[in-house]
Amino acid sequence: MSDTPASTNLGEDSGSLAPADDGKRSWTERLVAPALGKHPERRERFESTSGVEIDRLYAPQDVAALDYDADLGWPGEFPFTRGIQPTMYRGRFWTMRQYAGFGTAEETNTRFKLLLQAGQTGLSTAFDLPTQMGYDSDHAMAQGEVGRVGVAIDSLADMRALLGGIPLDQVSTSMTINATASILLAFYVAVADEQGIPRSRLSGTIQNDILKEYIARGTYVFPVEPSLRLITDIFAFCNAEVPRWNTISISGYHIREAGATAAQEVAFTFANAMEYVKRALAAGLPIDKFAPRLSFFFASHNDLFEEAAKFRAARRLYARLMRERWGAGDEGAKLRFHTQTGGVTLQAQQPLNNVVRVTVQALAAALGGTQSLHTNGYDEALSLPTAQAATLALRTQQVLAYESGVGDTVDPLAGSYYVEALTTALEEKAREYLERIDEMGGASEAIAFMQEEIHRAAYEHQIAVERGDKTIVGVNKFASAAAEPLDLAQPDFSALEQSQRAGLARIKAERDGSEVRARLEAIRAAARGTDNLMPHIIDAVKAMVTLGEISDALRAEWGTYRPA
Repeated sequence: MSDTPASTNLGEDSGSLAPADDGKRSWTERLVAPALGKHPERRERFESTSGVEIDRLYAPQDVAALDYDADLGWPGEFPFTRGIQPTMYRGRFWTMRQYAGFGTAEETNTRFKLLLQAGQTGLSTAFDLPTQMGYDSDHAMAQGEVGRVGVAIDSLADMRALLGGIPLDQVSTSMTINATASILLAFYVAVADEQGIPRSRLSGTIQNDILKEYIARGTYVFPVEPSLRLITDIFAFCNAEVPRWNTISISGYHIREAGATAAQEVAFTFANAMEYVKRALAAGLPIDKFAPRLSFFFASHNDLFEEAAKFRAARRLYARLMRERWGAGDEGAKLRFHTQTGGVTLQAQQPLNNVVRVTVQALAAALGGTQSLHTNGYDEALSLPTAQAATLALRTQQVLAYESGVGDTVDPLAGSYYVEALTTALEEKAREYLERIDEMGGASEAIAFMQEEIHRAAYEHQIAVERGDKTIVGVNKFASAAAEPLDLAQPDFSALEQSQRAGLARIKAERDGSEVRARLEAIRAAARGTDNLMPHIIDAVKAMVTLGEISDALRAEWGTYRPA
């Protein structure tokens, strides 16, 4: 889009969802035409990030085709456009789940407790790159990366330290982990077993969304088919043993971070979801048993109305897909999702401006009816968030919840001609993408297509910024000559890595080597066969087998993924 003044346009808006009626045409002729003659509009074309053209004005005719019962319905009822709960935030606010994880398990545990004391209502854990990629901290591939972008977890001892003093039967824990999700879940279950907490009382989420790793993020380990088998093993295990656990958080967030538009984020996320559902059904799991434990993870960016409409469109589209394709009941058709404000939207220049960006994005998520929310720290474009920035990010949510009135009525934007038209347009765009992916054979066969679409959208956005067609305050407009000083005190990562490796060496020296070998062989045998891997992995971690050793055993049987 361009900031060049538009030429006078006396005709009806080309982006209208229905022809303008006489009233709108008359208004254009009587009032708009003289106004344009004096002051042309700021751009030739206004559009959302998804390419939806935005009309000058929305009126009843723009939503004339909307059927209230079929397209909106009542909160808590199919198709859930207005929310999955009847009273939404009037009953309880969204879960304020701030993402944390850095350095050692002990340091992260301290941050967890700080956030809980500040009023956070759920934990969310970031893991370092070696943990995500299936390497122990003493592996050559881990050198220089231990604890840098999240917490290092090598063994059950680290998970004990991470969760020390936290009541696992009272706090819901989310873990952003994918290729090694089965191992981190095993660590978590093992700690709960040690504490005498019944598995049936554990609640939380593992991201466990490997398809988006191939598409957008890159922290994959194993090839596609065995990775999907591992996911269905987790589904089956949790269905039987940990029924309150959300076995997957199908992520649009990382797809959006890679450059996707809002419509692409919804479409590609749901394409992946349909693939997981298909695999679970093929493994013999009933739709209405596992579908209610599926959860989702979306981004919220700066276009307030597009983002709020996106969440509403996503709820409606998901409900329809689950009903149309799989015959899911109401519980299986509800879109349950966590939202994080857009990391990629944060700027290193004038970082305090990020406080405002995060506030707008959080407001969009609340207006769109999210179930839980993470707000980014203003300093995250520069470093891991400081304690001050993390606390302010949480306070942002609390001000919105307790002071803004955003949660006092359900779905407050419903009935807006603009928002309803935009909701419909986004759903239609997402469906078009899904139809193309279906023609290719589903998400597992359409990885290259989705990658290309994301790359194209990211390129077009960057070109628009560089040309000045899209304004980023403090970056390509309203820039400051002097940098704003920030206190970004960070851990001594070199000392941290040495300490982590030393602790790991002690564990390996003190454990029962013969039991370790037996547990690893049991994992390899299960990987070769059809046994559910989860019980074998839990037995292994209790024997102090490490994450890297379990990952290596699976690598030996399955190999690793290599992009085409």
